[in-house]
Amino acid sequence: MSTHTGTNGDAGAGAGPSAAGAETAGAPEAAYRAHFRVWRGDAGGGGLRDFRVEVNDGEVVLDIIHRIQATQASDLAVRWNCKAGKCGSCSAEVNGRPRLMCMTRMSDFARDETVTVTPLRAFPVVRDLVTDVSFNYEKAREVPAFVPPPGLAAGEYRMSQVDVDRSQEFRKCIECYLCQNTCHVVRDHEENKAAFAGPRFLMRVAELDMHPLDAAEESGLDRKRTAQDEHGLGYCNITKCCTEVCPEGIKITDNALIPLKERAVDRAYDPLVWLGNKIRRRGRDT
Repeated sequence: MSTHTGTNGDAGAGAGPSAAGAETAGAPEAAYRAHFRVWRGDAGGGGLRDFRVEVNDGEVVLDIIHRIQATQASDLAVRWNCKAGKCGSCSAEVNGRPRLMCMTRMSDFARDETVTVTPLRAFPVVRDLVTDVSFNYEKAREVPAFVPPPGLAAGEYRMSQVDVDRSQEFRKCIECYLCQNTCHVVRDHEENKAAFAGPRFLMRVAELDMHPLDAAEESGLDRKRTAQDEHGLGYCNITKCCTEVCPEGIKITDNALIPLKERAVDRAYDPLVWLGNKIRRRGRDT
């Protein structure tokens, strides 16, 4: 009996430290309680409410909002869908920065740091963290759609990759509207909303203007002119705040807005373009 016990003891003494070390190295961090401040209210007003809530290893802010909803505030309103950073539904402001809650890891914050979650500031509050983003749908409808090239049926379009490389980046947009929310043109000036489409839809105009098969000009639609006159391109002063908050890493300012501004200026002020327009108009009048 003693021999058997001793053998087990020796084996335990020899294997114990390495086994314990391996177990510790692969173990998740212990849960802790975080301090959250979440905005509660509706269109009539509201304020921040304090919550102490458990946080486990690997969780994101949306997980914690769901835990608050499940355990402490069952009527907390929050919009979400995929929880994979692809639907753009869970947009909010976390510690003042527009972010997707499902892509904001709790490990980004110190354990003793207060995490404040508020609704998108540029849009009217419906309830709690849910805002009315219908402004964006209205602006989307104002952008003229792709104009198919004459003489080609659907399925007959052919493009070289090199011709679509620039505009292809813009197709990654998930329409989370973080760029719309952070743009100070509408964030700080509600009165500009009627005249300004915002970075997301100016990027759409740029995408169509760069499209190698878009036949807008042949049909009489000048996208560069409409960007300036109808969608408020001139309001943008290229601070790049839209680029900074884009979860897809789209270079909105550098690759869409600045080139669109350059094209608009060329169209409006280039003397050769001006002369060509005068000649064309004179030809139509005679």
